[in-house]
Amino acid sequence: MSLMDAPSYDPTRDNRRRNVIIGIIIAILLFGIVAFSGYVSGHGWLYTNLPYESRVNSFFNALQDKDYSKAYGIYYNDPNWQQHPDKYSSYPLSRFTTDWTKDSPVNGPITEHHVDKSVTAGSGRFGTGVIVAVRVNGDHKVFMYINRADKTLTWPAPYVFKYGS
Repeated sequence: MSLMDAPSYDPTRDNRRRNVIIGIIIAILLFGIVAFSGYVSGHGWLYTNLPYESRVNSFFNALQDKDYSKAYGIYYNDPNWQQHPDKYSSYPLSRFTTDWTKDSPVNGPITEHHVDKSVTAGSGRFGTGVIVAVRVNGDHKVFMYINRADKTLTWPAPYVFKYGS
């Protein structure tokens, strides 16, 4: 093939290559923005803590509705806990109910709540647990710990963190 026999220029190949490169750059930028915005907004890198925040929200919804049996099941991650209550004899439902009504962290029943923020706790890439900050009855901050392995809740959390009012 000589220079005189060269094929004519076809811009579709170059256009496709340019569009793929632009698409990859946009995808990387969007991934970075989503990852960083989750961290900055207090929901973990890539919003990985949202399922745990939802679990704590369900727990406080049950407490707010005075459905202590359901809240107890969420606390232990065992919705069928009534079928084997002896498994939880060290912390029975009666004590749990007292702890979240008269002796609650807000000194009374929970009437309103808002999940504010969460942080990863423990070691490892995503930590061994998540600490979720909840504003209860207006101005009380309660920090719940969720174990990533078995999804059980613990109060009080091993530590608290500061965040905006």
